[in-house]
Amino acid sequence: MKINDLIFKELIKRKYYTENKTRVWNLADSKLWYLTPSQAQGFLDLENNEKYKQSVANTEMSLIKESMPNILKKLTNKFYNVIDLGCGDGSKAAIIIKELYKVLKVRYCPIDISAHMVSKAAETIRTLKLGEVVEFKWNISDFENLTNVTPLFREDDFQSHFLMLLGDTLGNFDRDDILSEIKDSMSVNDVLMIGESLYIANEAELVEPYKNPLLDTFLVKVIEQVGLTKNDVAYDVRFNKSRVEMFYRVRTNKTVKHLNKKIDFKEEDIILVAISYRFTKHDLTNYLKRFFSNVTIFTNKGASYSVALCSM
Repeated sequence: MKINDLIFKELIKRKYYTENKTRVWNLADSKLWYLTPSQAQGFLDLENNEKYKQSVANTEMSLIKESMPNILKKLTNKFYNVIDLGCGDGSKAAIIIKELYKVLKVRYCPIDISAHMVSKAAETIRTLKLGEVVEFKWNISDFENLTNVTPLFREDDFQSHFLMLLGDTLGNFDRDDILSEIKDSMSVNDVLMIGESLYIANEAELVEPYKNPLLDTFLVKVIEQVGLTKNDVAYDVRFNKSRVEMFYRVRTNKTVKHLNKKIDFKEEDIILVAISYRFTKHDLTNYLKRFFSNVTIFTNKGASYSVALCSM
């Protein structure tokens, strides 16, 4: 696979840090996962995998359905733009919109860094014929540009947003400015819904879903765009510093040259490609209250998953 200039420059800029004498290269940035249509499709294949569905998607959707009466109480206006942040193929939004449409007027506004994802999501919701689908060039955006994007959806009666950040997306970020950007894009009548897995004491159980071979197939595409091959690395997962970490361990010394620069990978180097933080309900509540005045969190029976409603 061709070396990607953006990923290569990120490695040059970030360099590596040392952890117990092991060099760690940090590429754990979700915007690097969807740079090509094949990467985006790889994620959709993962989402549709039965093992993944059982560990995250089904649990999340069951909790949202159970919480829907309480969710609707927070949506006090009659018209809402349903803004699907990191929309995927829109399958989760489809389930939610079917419920919202019973009592509200809705417009679906998918947002994703991948044009492939936005197109798939728009197609999914259009087939439902439940409200309008808003699709234009600004739908293709990362979360760092929301203050410029979301005002464009406020038209006519549709002045309020119901924003959705589902599928553990919040935990994939290692910085606070993601929530800051979302908050700054919201108005007083907007509501943000977050779906996030919670910490459970059995760390082996936390790690197990991430050993899915499809996740390796999806994430290794980031490694291949650095100039390494699948045979140069070995996929692994660990729980470290309150988060699940997905990484590749370099099998042998290899030098990659690109853009008149070079990177010397050493045997046993770790390349971190994805993270998923795990909060307790108490810690998640306190974290969200740093940004939002009103925070309500619902959990499933085993307290392994949460749905949070946040507003100004």
